[in-house]
Amino acid sequence: MEIDPLFSIDASLTARVLDLAVTIQQIPAPPFGEEQRAMFIRDRFEVEGLCDVTMDELGNVYGCLAGGAIKDPPCETGAERDSHPLIVSAHLDTVFPFDTDLRVRREADKIFGPGIGDNSLGLAGLFGLLWALRQERAQNRVLPGDLWLVANVGEEGLGDLRGMRKVVDRFGDGALAYLVLEGMALGHIYHRALGVQRYRIIAHTAGGHSWVDYGRPSAIHELAELVTRLTAIPVPSRPRSSLNVGVISGGTSVNTIAPEAHLELDLRSEGADALNGLVRQVQKVVAAFEKPGVRMSLELIGQRPAGKLASNHPLVRAAKRALQKRGLQPHLTIGSTDANIPLSRGLPAITIGLSTGYGAHTVNEYIHTQPVAQGLGQLLEVVQGAFEELG
Repeated sequence: MEIDPLFSIDASLTARVLDLAVTIQQIPAPPFGEEQRAMFIRDRFEVEGLCDVTMDELGNVYGCLAGGAIKDPPCETGAERDSHPLIVSAHLDTVFPFDTDLRVRREADKIFGPGIGDNSLGLAGLFGLLWALRQERAQNRVLPGDLWLVANVGEEGLGDLRGMRKVVDRFGDGALAYLVLEGMALGHIYHRALGVQRYRIIAHTAGGHSWVDYGRPSAIHELAELVTRLTAIPVPSRPRSSLNVGVISGGTSVNTIAPEAHLELDLRSEGADALNGLVRQVQKVVAAFEKPGVRMSLELIGQRPAGKLASNHPLVRAAKRALQKRGLQPHLTIGSTDANIPLSRGLPAITIGLSTGYGAHTVNEYIHTQPVAQGLGQLLEVVQGAFEELG
């Protein structure tokens, strides 16, 4: 597959990708609620004539663009596949619950809408890549190997990367590489995986009436005291680390002494030892919280393993070249993405963005439309580089 190093995506293809991103964005897909969006992607894969389109038991959707020249019919279902395919994935889920207002607004070079960049544009990018590759193959250019497009569940929140775990279990070290798409963060190359551990801490008490039983311990009051103790834990600045209580919930009514309340705690660090140290400190604080009539329990609810790909790895070099040729400065960075799973298993993987934007994980989220052509051109060239340098 020979691609002009300055290959540009035409305006009509970019418009198709943006229109598809909006269509996808209109389908709610909170964590553990991605089924409707997954079925839409599966149906579109079938319409596009991809080979071996399937949905696994978790809800991940798979479709293969077979290597070689364009074929008629486009594929043979069940035919033997390349043992070293390239995997390109984008996550289906958003952070927004089902009842979120998903109305979209277009302004000049922006599109506003919850989840439009994270990750509706990423999903639409799978199709943009497919369409661009087919344009290349229509000019008798050959795809060197099989390309699997995957829309996976479980990237956001407490999904705990379960979808990507299943994807990597399926392809393992037989994959040429794993290329993860996000709608935003164009110019960033995530080649290091940020370690994350998440806990649910529950306070249990007998509860009671706010007046009649006043003086009994309240699970909410005790949990508030625990939060104060947790936030007093020293958090290293080098390696960069963080501690965040993101959710507090509990109680029965305003005039009830709460019998139960819980919080959800997120711990992160660029260093494995620092992360383990934070975990030990949290465990120590919870274990030391002893009061009559109060019981604290600690439950691990999420674990995103760390890992990294060398900055001089051919896949990273290919991504850097693709950006530089488009006048963009590559920024090698660390993050918590679907790439955590293959990276933690020593497999080549990076995450790249398709445009820029602002307000991810808020209802005011937006993407810039103009850079999408650059992002898609970058993607096409990274695919080229992966086949050429790793194949």
